[in-house]
Amino acid sequence: MRRALIVWGGWDGHEPEQVAGIFENILKEHGFQVEVSDTLDAFQDGARLKELDLIVPVWTMGEIPGEYVKNVSEAVQAGTGLAGCHGGMCDAFRTNVDWQFMTGGQWVAHPGNDGVEYTVEIKHSSSPLVEGMSHFAVKSEQYYLHVDPAVEVLATTRFPTADGPHRLNSPVDMPVVWTKRWGTGRVYYNALGHHADIVDMPEVRELMTRGLLWAAGGKNTPEAIEAAGGPSSYSGMDDSQV
Repeated sequence: MRRALIVWGGWDGHEPEQVAGIFENILKEHGFQVEVSDTLDAFQDGARLKELDLIVPVWTMGEIPGEYVKNVSEAVQAGTGLAGCHGGMCDAFRTNVDWQFMTGGQWVAHPGNDGVEYTVEIKHSSSPLVEGMSHFAVKSEQYYLHVDPAVEVLATTRFPTADGPHRLNSPVDMPVVWTKRWGTGRVYYNALGHHADIVDMPEVRELMTRGLLWAAGGKNTPEAIEAAGGPSSYSGMDDSQV
């Protein structure tokens, strides 16, 4: 049975406990054994983290010991997946650049605050994670992020929408959903999810379900199997499959 760890906490405004509950239900529906923790001490045992298939942070605006970030990073490099959304992953630890390098981005603004109406545009590419999905509208915070240019962007939103000092710049398509690799591990991020009701929107829930399952499959890749000392030949799930 695949194993996942969800760690929630930090700023209550993002409803971390409720969002963690949604992710727990999704993973259990897909046969995962799920542990849910409300303390960052869940990241204390690095060896245990490497035994997991997936880590899901749901923690906003916190402080984290450097050793805990090192433990998560090394687990992901060894094939454990990392997946999350909104401020729960890419505004988790603002002062820790190692976390930001691993996750692929950091929130910096949401012009117009909550209640901005905008479109999430699906970017069809080589990834199966958005196959069959269409653009959709959302009314929520529109995240402006500083983003790692190495990520594979799966969805974007157009800025500017709300007024602000950024308006006189040229229009930009800001990444909303992306994937990246960290060692042999898979990293998935979705900028949507200010409140639990946004995470539970059908489109967002579908994106997160696909992302959680994809990230959890990192240990089944040829690179991860070989790095773990297994056979170099491979006949399991490949990158084209969720």
